[in-house]
Amino acid sequence: MSVKKPLEGIRVIEMSTFIAVPATARFFAEFGAEVIKVEPKSGDNVRFNGVSEGRLGSPYENTTFDLENAHKKGIILNLKAPEGKEVLFKLLETADIFLTNWRPQALEKLGLDYDQLKDRFPKLVYGSLTGYGEVGPDKDLPGYDFTAFWARSGLLGTLYQADSEPNNLIPGIGDHTAGMNLAAGCMVALHKAQATGVGDKVLVNLLHSAIFAQAIAIEAAQYKGLGKQYPISRKVAENPFNNTYKSADGKYIQISMPPFDIFYPKFMPLIGREDLVGNEKYTMASITKNQLHGEFIAILEEAIAKKTAAEWAVLFTGADVPFAVAAVWEEVLEDEQAWAIGAFENVDYPTGKRAMVRQPIELTGSEKRPYGKAPQLGEHTEEVLKSLGYDDATLKTWHEAGIYNVFEDVKSKVGNLDAVAELKELLGK
Repeated sequence: MSVKKPLEGIRVIEMSTFIAVPATARFFAEFGAEVIKVEPKSGDNVRFNGVSEGRLGSPYENTTFDLENAHKKGIILNLKAPEGKEVLFKLLETADIFLTNWRPQALEKLGLDYDQLKDRFPKLVYGSLTGYGEVGPDKDLPGYDFTAFWARSGLLGTLYQADSEPNNLIPGIGDHTAGMNLAAGCMVALHKAQATGVGDKVLVNLLHSAIFAQAIAIEAAQYKGLGKQYPISRKVAENPFNNTYKSADGKYIQISMPPFDIFYPKFMPLIGREDLVGNEKYTMASITKNQLHGEFIAILEEAIAKKTAAEWAVLFTGADVPFAVAAVWEEVLEDEQAWAIGAFENVDYPTGKRAMVRQPIELTGSEKRPYGKAPQLGEHTEEVLKSLGYDDATLKTWHEAGIYNVFEDVKSKVGNLDAVAELKELLGK
């Protein structure tokens, strides 16, 4: 007897592209909701971004698209045609949640903004994610995580080494953060809708998500003169025990001991500087008052450079010192702890098994779904249309008129399995 999934019976209609909202919809799909992804014939752009992200460009081995879209049904609708919009409205009649990251002006033009839908679908939870929000002078700007989340919010402009250059960015960090915020908000609104019969609009944007993520530092920045203004150098970090140090084998070790004076008598003997225990010069108050950060950090640098990261790991672990060696992605893929907590699952692909990242939420009373694959573009269109009551004659007429499309219509655009041999050859070089 199969156990009912936590969100079984919930229907989600997703009309979005790229990462953030697809990740939200994947959250619902992961826990059993029926998620129907509505795409135009051109498809979600992430279907075709593989090469630019350092991965394969094949639709049969698209790890990013599967990460964000597994367990969904995929359909192609022409929403500019009245019949296409009719289908979407039929889906919304039976939906609990509608998710989109389309710009508000585009939604309004198509009659798909919340104000035009709420009376027709009063129980509907409407989840909207934008770059900069739906009010204010910059509400219509295009928003991506590199720009709205990282740059505009202060992350990119402050969290790099002074006298250096901004950090290299990777896609998805801001999107996943905002996407989980949207999932949380939609769950609150869904609870309200189920209790009262009245839906709501859930608003999340990348800029606010990033500001919230940095809230401690941004609020502290108001106290000018009391702390260092970022960007700073690790050579003069405010708390030398919240800093990185280079080991003998060139690896950086992040230590994190916010209560400096408490850890001081325990930590200094570990690094061979027991002679400094009890030295009033290096209390946190003295370091701050006399601006001794650079001097004390140099002492730590000299000491930690004498052993390898592995040697320090044994010593610090034994002494219960909070630390971690700064890993690279290839090392994270082999991290025993990451595998133990279920961060990864091996999935079969044409070129072999790939470690796929699971969403970071687990319910102990629910069985985990095996990692799934995302739908091919238009894979479930006719299945969904038939479930709405449309007969074969209507489907034939609509298909010929381009009201909807199926995977076979766009297969030449996305490629086929004949390319697998070429992919294996490429990876073997």
